[in-house]
Parts: sequence; C-alpha cells; structure tokens
Amino acid sequence: MRATPLASLSLAGAVALLAPAAAAHAEEGGITSFAFSVSPSTVEPGGTVTLTATKCPAKKVTVSSEVFDTVTVHDGRPATAKVDEDARPGAEYEVTFDCEGEKGHAPLTIAAGSGGTHRPGTVKPGGGAHAGTGGSVFDLGPARSVAGWTLVACALGGGVYLLRRRSGEGV
Repeated sequence: MRATPLASLSLAGAVALLAPAAAAHAEEGGITSFAFSVSPSTVEPGGTVTLTATKCPAKKVTVSSEVFDTVTVHDGRPATAKVDEDARPGAEYEVTFDCEGEKGHAPLTIAAGSGGTHRPGTVKPGGGAHAGTGGSVFDLGPARSVAGWTLVACALGGGVYLLRRRSGEGV
C-alpha cells in the first residue's frame, strides 16, 4: 500500500506540531530518559512514601520535596522518605527526581479529613469495627445477645403461625 502525498504531509505536519509540545513537556520534567515514581501518591502527614528511580546512567538519583528531607536512590533500589508532620492536608506537593541534571517531577498529595494520623500498630480511641472478624462478632454483650435471639424467636414463631394458618389447622 502506497502513501499518498497528502497522507505524508499530514503525518509530517502532525509530527511537526507535536515535537514542540513533547520538548516542552520534557523541560517540565514529565518525560525523562529514566523512570521514577512515588508510592503511595496520597499519604497522611507523618506517613512514609517509597521512592523509586531506575535507568539513570549515574546509578544515583537525588529526590527532593518541600515536604520531606532530600533522599538519594542508589542503583534503582527503592528508598523511603518520611513526610513532615506539619504537611498541609489536602495540599499537593511536587517531588523532584534529579538524574545527572535531568529532572522529573511527580505529585504527592497529602490526605485530608482524617482527623489524625494512622500508623500501623496504634489503637484509635473509640474502638471501631474489627477488620477481618465480621465486625463485633466476638464481643456481643448480653443485651445484644438477648435482642438477637428474640428476633430469631419472633421470626420462627411468625413462620410457624403462618404455615399453620394456611393449612387450616391453627384457625
């Protein structure tokens, strides 16, 4: 199949139009020759993020942000950073990855509305549901047990009454 001169012009025009946009995007740090990421992309104040950067020729990438201390990622192995406790909930911060002067940027959002920082191993006041145990299955109080069994008895009694009434025996 042969390309028509018009199709060639269209393709060349598209490339000409897209090239400046791609160059501008690279200058902003969006497209780089190395790969990078922040995980998770949303974290609570005081939380920890994992930073990865691979394919940097220098084998060393400096990662910085106004919301955590500067970290160095070595040989593509992940590094961690602790987010400042005073990070503004709901704010988005820029994380900058620097590989031999080539910079890439990723957003880091601070979680909003939690009312506090959750860290594994801590117990929040007020209890709450026990994940994985079906809620409050194991800590039924006497009042809840009586109420539950009363509902079961009423349902069974009502079912027996309706069955007897239909058969004509109970009237």
